[in-house]
Amino acid sequence: MKLIRTHRNEVPAFTLVELILAIGVAAIVLIAINAVFFSALRLREATTDAVDAETPIDRALTFIRRDLQCAVPPPVTNGVLSGDFKAGEVSTIGVADTVNLEIFTATGALSADPASPWGDIQRVTYGLKSSLANPGLGKDLIRTVTRNLLSEGTPDVEEQWMLGGVASLQVQCYDGAQWNDQWDTTQVGSSNTNLPNAVRVKIQMASGNGGARPEPIQLLVPIDSQSRTNS
Repeated sequence: MKLIRTHRNEVPAFTLVELILAIGVAAIVLIAINAVFFSALRLREATTDAVDAETPIDRALTFIRRDLQCAVPPPVTNGVLSGDFKAGEVSTIGVADTVNLEIFTATGALSADPASPWGDIQRVTYGLKSSLANPGLGKDLIRTVTRNLLSEGTPDVEEQWMLGGVASLQVQCYDGAQWNDQWDTTQVGSSNTNLPNAVRVKIQMASGNGGARPEPIQLLVPIDSQSRTNS
């Protein structure tokens, strides 16, 4: 009597333990990927916030540096297309509030438009103004520009918003020996009838939500320009 054996096609398969282990490893990998992904998102948001916060500051410092570097020396006699240099508490024509800096600078953009036939010399001021958007978070740094220096009446003054959340603005001028909080080239008999050798601008940002006050932002600009002789 012969025994007849039948051969089955055996298909390899995973055991239940192997499936559980595979699912567990996959879950751990997904959790790790999820943690890395959300960490990258938080880092991107923090970087974006930091860049957005620094952009107005960099823009304001760029404008201040360029205006100071292109400052026009005071005229020997009373001039129209050049003016004096003033720092401290300054009252200027066309601006309601006092400003911290008033200069004549050659930073005006020349245009072929007949409606704006102004030269490159313009009067620029920097000062603080109460903020309407965030009254509790400091003041706004405002730059005003007067292009038409030959106006017979009250000149048109353009206000430009530079920076918000400013607690204080200080402008100091160096005369070669010491720093001065006040500078006015219009004062007859004063030793400060020329442009200063350098200007230091200190911007103190306001602290938000009762936090610690940040370090002040300082800008030092040497001024290399031929000036009139002291009289």
